[in-house]
Amino acid sequence: MSDLEAVWIEQALNGDDDAFTQLVETYQKPVYNLCYRMLGESQEAEDAAQESFWRAYQALNRYDTKRKFSTWLLSIAAHYCIDQQRKRHIINVPMDIIFEETYSDNAPTPERVVANSEEDQMLHKLMNSLNSQDRAALVLRYWYGFSDAEISEALSLTVSAVKSRLYRARQSLAEDIQAARQESLAAEREQYGSPAY
Repeated sequence: MSDLEAVWIEQALNGDDDAFTQLVETYQKPVYNLCYRMLGESQEAEDAAQESFWRAYQALNRYDTKRKFSTWLLSIAAHYCIDQQRKRHIINVPMDIIFEETYSDNAPTPERVVANSEEDQMLHKLMNSLNSQDRAALVLRYWYGFSDAEISEALSLTVSAVKSRLYRARQSLAEDIQAARQESLAAEREQYGSPAY
């Protein structure tokens, strides 16, 4: 936490609305991105981000200054998004790639663009199959770099439950990715025939 942020938090805790506005401006993008990754639609994400900031403002007097402010704020947003997903009983969240491939040459080629697009689509589909808390744990870990303890705080889970959820979610994604790749290879073989050697 920067010194300026600590000042804004202290001022906001003492009722300074302008200081809270500075915090909103500082965390607007991370909160929106979290909401978008969990809900999948920009308008819903905007609404959820606004609601998250409103809830944070209302609960500011309960903020524990020993905790990181970003962890506290993002946990409010994550819980709100989980609640929204439960209300609509639909898991339909397009997600960004969690595990990006790295290339020695970063210049995009048509082949890489198509391959990345197909990988994006596959990962989006597979992420949709995860339950909301598993998805939230993955988003907090891989997009925000939260530790197990921070995810535990943010999602109101034990650290061992976080570890278990992350392990199961990664395992499930790995198995699903492998199965999807095998299906894709089988479809290609069927379309183009077996290679002649």
